[in-house]
Amino acid sequence: MVFPLVAQANYPRHVAIIMDGNGRWAKSRGLPRALGHKAGGDAVKRTVEAAGTLGLDCLTLYAFSSENWKREESEISDLMNLMRRFIERELDAFVAEGIRLKIIGDYRAFAPDIVEKLDIALDRTAGGTRTLAVALNYGAQQEIARAARLAAAEGAIDADGIERHLFTADLPPLDLLIRTSGEVRLSNFLLWQSAYAEMLFTDVLWPDFGEDHLRAACEAFATRERRYGGR
Repeated sequence: MVFPLVAQANYPRHVAIIMDGNGRWAKSRGLPRALGHKAGGDAVKRTVEAAGTLGLDCLTLYAFSSENWKREESEISDLMNLMRRFIERELDAFVAEGIRLKIIGDYRAFAPDIVEKLDIALDRTAGGTRTLAVALNYGAQQEIARAARLAAAEGAIDADGIERHLFTADLPPLDLLIRTSGEVRLSNFLLWQSAYAEMLFTDVLWPDFGEDHLRAACEAFATRERRYGGR
């Protein structure tokens, strides 16, 4: 589908992406899943760059869910090694380009060397003016339960109290959620934050995703009328 060009002023401030399809991309090419994940890492780099080009304030990526621990040990190992290499390769560029890294989820469950690399990255990018939020060991139901417990410790549980304790409390409201690979579900990702977000589902497999796809999604968003429950 082709969308008319729309002024970037109408683009979303905060876009989140469920990056899906690495395995199917590899299988369709007769390649091991590890190479699908590597190609997915290249798509992350392209998409982060595209977010800057398009003027997005925040890009949130679903990188590793709390349910992903159920995968084969070899695949988890491949994903962890990919994470290590990505941080080492991209950190200097993030600093130079003013990208603030934020982690949502319990990343301290990872191996100590990964935790150390992430801590260093968080510290070095703290002064960035736009945000890349990466969901690691993240589950939205667990996030909401945690926020409710913290809100209860302060008194009555209400929506404002829960929002104050979400991992995303310091981020702009979620405007647009994209899922690649043709699947049409949220998979325990940003359930609270998606309450009034626009959603876009595409058949494009994540390793094939890039600036043109992100731009088309932003242009589609800009043509929608957001009512927040009103008429």
